[in-house]
Amino acid sequence: MIIGPKYKIAKRLGAPIFEKTQTQKFALSEARTARNRTKRPGMMSDYKKQLIEKQKMRFSYGISEKQLSKYVQEAFTQSHQPISQLFVRLESRLDNVVYRLGFAKTRRLARQIVSHGHILINGRRLNIPSHKVKIGDVISIRPQSKESPLFLALNDTLTTYTAPNWLTLNIKELSGEKKAEPVFVDTESHFDPQQVLEYYSR
Repeated sequence: MIIGPKYKIAKRLGAPIFEKTQTQKFALSEARTARNRTKRPGMMSDYKKQLIEKQKMRFSYGISEKQLSKYVQEAFTQSHQPISQLFVRLESRLDNVVYRLGFAKTRRLARQIVSHGHILINGRRLNIPSHKVKIGDVISIRPQSKESPLFLALNDTLTTYTAPNWLTLNIKELSGEKKAEPVFVDTESHFDPQQVLEYYSR
């Protein structure tokens, strides 16, 4: 999915939603922008707030409007706790799990890795980035792909990497397992899922 210049999008939404904007350079740029504002910002409508949060979520995971809308509707129909359900669905995407395991530096690269057939789920090759990873599933890099330049340095880089506590990481085997469902923590997120749900409830 083509999303345009990441710095401009992140600045417009007011959050470092892309990996390349999660830097000191971006933070300093945002601080300078705030100091240089001469006009007092007007009141933002509820709709605009919801729209911004929706865009933050969508761009964070690199998914389309259609996909996010589908996940939200599933969250409403499948659970009495739609925020938790939505977060679990987003985090359980195969491309996101590959990213969370440290096999790719960005979600975009993780999506390409999955699409090109480098990933196995429980020993079976799968090339669908949106596939929902379940508890107990083992995610690994295909043996024939381990010699690819994409993965040659992983053994070194993963020694200093800590995967989320809902995943286990086996550096030696270049594999991981989903051992629990992810839990949403608002202080660790760049978006407000409640606002997203309200956007789609209009």
